[in-house]
Amino acid sequence: MKNNLKAWAYLLPALLFLGIFTIYPLIDVVVYSFEEGYNFASQTYTGTGLYNFSYVLRDPYFTQALKNTFIIVIITVPLSTGLALLIALGLSKIPRLKNLFQTVYFLPYVTNTLAVGLAFMILFKKTAYSDGMVNLLINAFGGDSVDFIGGPYWAKMLVMCIYTIWIVLPFKILILTSALASVSDTYYKAARVDGTRGFRIFTRITLPMIAPMIFYLVITGFIGAFKAYSDEVALFGTDLNAAGMNTIVGYVYDMLYGNSGGYPSFASAAAIILFAIVFTITCINLLLSKRSRLF
Repeated sequence: MKNNLKAWAYLLPALLFLGIFTIYPLIDVVVYSFEEGYNFASQTYTGTGLYNFSYVLRDPYFTQALKNTFIIVIITVPLSTGLALLIALGLSKIPRLKNLFQTVYFLPYVTNTLAVGLAFMILFKKTAYSDGMVNLLINAFGGDSVDFIGGPYWAKMLVMCIYTIWIVLPFKILILTSALASVSDTYYKAARVDGTRGFRIFTRITLPMIAPMIFYLVITGFIGAFKAYSDEVALFGTDLNAAGMNTIVGYVYDMLYGNSGGYPSFASAAAIILFAIVFTITCINLLLSKRSRLF
């Protein structure tokens, strides 16, 4: 009994912080999302119902943000995970320079997001004085210059996806490099004795052994991509609706503090929709990971 009381005493500060800064705001968001015509100044509302959700789902800015977010998620999560795995496999083959290359690859992760965004703008942005380094390369191969920052939608989305992959790649490389190092060399020696080829060793030994880490990176990658906002601001500025590059989190922020600010009920409804999407996809990924372990 004393041990239980002592354990609860140790947990109490963490539970208080969790309740005040996580559980209470979550309950508050759910309540706001059902309050129709909420007035922030007078703290009053006209009724309760699902109007906030229907408004958000019909709002063209939200549908655009939803589309942008899904494109970023679908493209960047698989590509960044696959590239990280290839680079981690390459690093595992050069043990002498492994630490040096790990440091080099990890630099973008510890660099400020806005600083990386500024570097990408210099590379891709077309101005009155310069077409940018990327356009210079395109011109060198006989292509026409493209305004990647203020031009067509596909060009802006291409830059956004490249930028996102660049930002998340270092962390994934570090995790997968550690996962590969944890695989016992005994399995590889036994496979070589049996005359097993390299690709079969990878599919039958390496991949199953590091599968939990891959699923972890996929799940956290999905969650992180759905929460994207600062990356878009770093590239396209604060008016993401005008640029056509807003995300769901950006839409929530705009409803609270942006040009359309002062609508916490709409922002709460959008946040609940985002939570439902992320929760559903996370559950699907967890089920798939459990099934893969069974087989």
